[in-house]
Amino acid sequence: MKRPNILFVMADQLAPHFTSTYGHPVVKTPNLDALAARGTRFDSAYCHSPLCAPARFTMLSGQPVSAIGAWDNASEFPASTPTLAHHLMLNNYRTILSGKMHFVGPDQLHGFEERLTTDIYPADFAWTPNWDQADERIDKWYHNMDVLQDAGEAVTTYQIDYDEEVGFAAQRKLLDMARDDDHRPFFLCASFIHPHDPYVARPEWWNLYDHDDIDMPDEWDLDSLDPHTHRIRTGIQADTVGYTDDQVRNARHGYYANVSYFDDWLGKLMTTLEETGRLDDTIIIATSDHGDMLGDRGAWFKMSFHERSARVPLVVAGPGVEQSTVANVCSHLDLLPTLIDIAGGEPVAELPGRSLVPSWSGDDDPIDETFGEYTAEMTSDPMFMIRRGKLKYIHCDSDPAQLYDIDADPLERNNLAADPAYAETATAFAAEVDARWDSKAIRERVVASQRTRHMLHRAMSSGPLVSWDHLPTNDVANSYVRNHQDWAESGPKMRFPKFEG
Repeated sequence: MKRPNILFVMADQLAPHFTSTYGHPVVKTPNLDALAARGTRFDSAYCHSPLCAPARFTMLSGQPVSAIGAWDNASEFPASTPTLAHHLMLNNYRTILSGKMHFVGPDQLHGFEERLTTDIYPADFAWTPNWDQADERIDKWYHNMDVLQDAGEAVTTYQIDYDEEVGFAAQRKLLDMARDDDHRPFFLCASFIHPHDPYVARPEWWNLYDHDDIDMPDEWDLDSLDPHTHRIRTGIQADTVGYTDDQVRNARHGYYANVSYFDDWLGKLMTTLEETGRLDDTIIIATSDHGDMLGDRGAWFKMSFHERSARVPLVVAGPGVEQSTVANVCSHLDLLPTLIDIAGGEPVAELPGRSLVPSWSGDDDPIDETFGEYTAEMTSDPMFMIRRGKLKYIHCDSDPAQLYDIDADPLERNNLAADPAYAETATAFAAEVDARWDSKAIRERVVASQRTRHMLHRAMSSGPLVSWDHLPTNDVANSYVRNHQDWAESGPKMRFPKFEG
């Protein structure tokens, strides 16, 4: 049986709640809608850790944060960690990355035999949090309310520049693979930065929406918020600098516009597959690294296990994928075993996730749970999450426990952890957290890593810059038409479809 190609399209900071595919009445995502209409939509998919680099490292490795030290956005991703790209290479797949993956460290490939672009973010240790001074704001590189004040239209931004490069490179690679002589199946990851803040959009996407139609966040009693959300609000200056209703509406308008911009690139890549005759033999997977609170609970961005931060879209279509929706809980930890299943391989080690192929093939999935870990900024103790069935439990040593019935309370307003009717359930979850994680030991590892990386960054900054950032190769000596090539052969070779005459 011929193994399918795999096109993996990733957004950054896209919560499923803000797509028409998942029922939002305003946001327009026609291409994601079309993908879901001919494939499977997963309705309870989560990232393992709600921050860019940890979410990506755990997705690629199929391993939790504490297993690989993916503590935060400045944690090194060790070259010795097997990734889904390594596994696919072992099964004779071409592995190509276009766009963001937020690799930190000198290895900027991690199993991808080709990387078409540089990354948008740095690969060094500069963004290391400091739990020794957890109450101090990280000023130089961290989110604040400027992104709400600056939301609006622009002809271009560094993020638009980047995604235009990412999308073009991915499209060009799909065309190149259709006309070259390498007949291995491919795994192409196209990873975009939008709709990540800043919430600034090109006019054609901004004007796709009537400003008065932009819905506002649900109202909250800010005094009733959980301690971690209060810490987030302090860290991003939401409780000091603050924001106005006009700024909120502008920010959400820009976010919705950039969701549609990302969706347009998804559509362009699907069109290129169709034009090259590979749509029917390619599995397309669309997801995001994490979500964005976008003003709900008075919070912005990510960094919590609440729904708009930790849930992700996950839509799959292609050969063997039925038209369906899947309610069972799953996460990014399930993607590596899923891709190994597609490729017909075996994992090199036991993995906590499971293949989702049975779910999209119409078979029953007995598993309806996942777990998460968060060890970055806005906390000084590890945070853990268990989602099982309709219940979500969140634990942090320094905070009261949180327990929510997501089916009955999707906005997570009613913390059931202290409800006598849920006492037995909360106690069982607490015992499970104690059995699964040694929080104090993990905290010691996090702090030790932070201290080491702060020292290394000071040392690396004291001399000439030695960059780990990826430098894409461009073989201009063999591009287009050159004197050592036969022009009469170059033209027909690079034409698609081939001219039959």
